Amino acid sequence: MGEKAPTRAEALALLKQYTKTDSLIKHGLAVEAVMRHFARARNGDEEKWGIVGLVHDLDWDRYPEEHCTKTREILQQNEWPEEYIRAVISHGWGICTDVEPESDMEKVLYAVDELTGLVTTAALVRPSRSLMDLEAKSVKKKWKDKRFAAKIDRSIIDRGAGMIGMERGELISETILGMREIADELGLRGQG
Repeated sequence: MGEKAPTRAEALALLKQYTKTDSLIKHGLAVEAVMRHFARARNGDEEKWGIVGLVHDLDWDRYPEEHCTKTREILQQNEWPEEYIRAVISHGWGICTDVEPESDMEKVLYAVDELTGLVTTAALVRPSRSLMDLEAKSVKKKWKDKRFAAKIDRSIIDRGAGMIGMERGELISETILGMREIADELGLRGQG
């Protein structure tokens, strides 16, 4: 049996097998949606980019101390193609891996992973609790408050924006647009 591209259903099943925390599953869905959004804009393989985004934190719930290392093992055991594995592992560059993002897909994943968390948090503190009326300027305002979503490493987002040749505000706007596509699944459509 050789490597074959995983289906989205297989990727989602694997994510749910290793991830029990609802917020982490939603994070995977958010990153998947943003990756698909960027794939369409950058002529990437939408299915591949989405699947990579969906499983990027596959090991975080069970093995946070071995983040990315365990994911590599799990994906190899499931005979995923090396291109997918490398892309997933590269999002931990400089944090828990030395695999530097090289392809456009890898660079986008690196840029949007932390940012989806910041966007989610910014949406949740709005009166509407919605992505639908969230604009980049609101996220940029929150960005400056280091206590707001304090665990989110803004330097990674900026480094990623540079890698993909985007200004921070544009990256935030595009991330919001990608996440809006699945606002219902994320519980971020709001009451309106």
